[in-house]
Amino acid sequence: MDFQVVILAGGFSSNLVPLVSKEVPKALLPVANRPVLSYVLDLLESNNLKDLIVVVEGEDAALKVGGWISSACVDRLHVEVAAVAENVGTAGALRAIAHHLTAKDILIVSGDIVSDIPPGAVAATHRRHDAAVTVMLCAQPVSGPSESGGSGGKDKTKKPACDDIIGLDSLKQFLLYIAKGAEIKKDTRVKKSILCAAGKMEIRSDLMDSHIYAFKRSVLQEVLDQKPAFRSLKEDVLPYLVRTQLRSEIFSDQNNVEENGNGNGKNNMQNNEVVLSQILSNASLPSFHQVYESGLDSRKTHKCCVYIADESKYFVRLNSIQAFMDVNRDVIGDANHLSGYSFSAHHNIVHPSAELGSKTTVGPHCMLGEGSQVGDKCSVKRSVIGRHCRIGSNVKIVNSVVMDHATIGDGCSIQGSVICSNAQLQERVTLRDCQVEAGYVVCAGSEHKGETFARK
Repeated sequence: MDFQVVILAGGFSSNLVPLVSKEVPKALLPVANRPVLSYVLDLLESNNLKDLIVVVEGEDAALKVGGWISSACVDRLHVEVAAVAENVGTAGALRAIAHHLTAKDILIVSGDIVSDIPPGAVAATHRRHDAAVTVMLCAQPVSGPSESGGSGGKDKTKKPACDDIIGLDSLKQFLLYIAKGAEIKKDTRVKKSILCAAGKMEIRSDLMDSHIYAFKRSVLQEVLDQKPAFRSLKEDVLPYLVRTQLRSEIFSDQNNVEENGNGNGKNNMQNNEVVLSQILSNASLPSFHQVYESGLDSRKTHKCCVYIADESKYFVRLNSIQAFMDVNRDVIGDANHLSGYSFSAHHNIVHPSAELGSKTTVGPHCMLGEGSQVGDKCSVKRSVIGRHCRIGSNVKIVNSVVMDHATIGDGCSIQGSVICSNAQLQERVTLRDCQVEAGYVVCAGSEHKGETFARK
């Protein structure tokens, strides 16, 4: 299909502290004991998209991500890891690797998604419409705790979700408007020319930008070159292309001359008459871009298209602590087809090398990793426990994630919490909706709710 794929994998994301650390960048955060990046790579491979550039913010994070890719993807994929400066934004990251982009079309995928929506469908839609950009939209995910579960603590006080406000044409093929819900106060301003050309616009608040985009490379590079202040694809590049789609500014004068002959008015009029004739003779309805462009003043347009995923498909971005809890819950629960594992008749996964004490139960929708040991009279419900963990006796773990090499003492109770790698909970610790940084020690007998434990 001649698409080059760019995965924007981020670095040490501040909104995921303390889950991320110098040892564990965002791309390597575990989802059901697998790095989240592995889900992105598997999804692309299943769509026969194997020529990949993984962009990582920061040299140290890039080395760690590159090391994991080298061991996990040998002979499967052609992956190049590119390090860029930290905090440059998605547009800045693409600007930094522009010299690597050579294909006609570029598919850009966020490195923090877990989904079964085929990105190949986005690429096909992009080619079918000859679009400047195509955006994948999907249903807003239902976020929050499952039955009797915690909500991730820290996220209880987070700001209201910034749902996207999407404007579509009547055929739901073209993007006419996009803004964050938080940006909408009282009035919404829509380009009059776009609304008049499209005829009507359907406003949707139940869809979200999935951060999967197909771009014409020439369009993307020209915007990045002409707009050096643009930092974000979602907040800068995409709205700009949507606003200007009927008065396109992304093609140079030279391109216009090449496409319109020598640029004189007579040739422009003749070319427009040909376009209009082709439209009228076409059995299918023309896009409003074609009708608008067929006017006699040589107007230049570009298409901003959408691919709307089926509502039955699964999609989550791991971009918050709550999302981390949600996706771990889902991948061992209702979305377990994404895990890559075979579940037992009890709807759980207990690695053959794991050891369980007497009268210990591991319930449905649980995972117990390689080499982990759980003492007597313990209860594990709807939780993921990593590799080589040491869990004492009389421990209760509910709706939580315990990462590799963690130690949990006798009599502890953990609910709705994240225990990072090599952390230690001493005896009789009670945690509800907490996060414990990698390597941190929580003192014996303490009780905590909604707290974050990290070294200062």
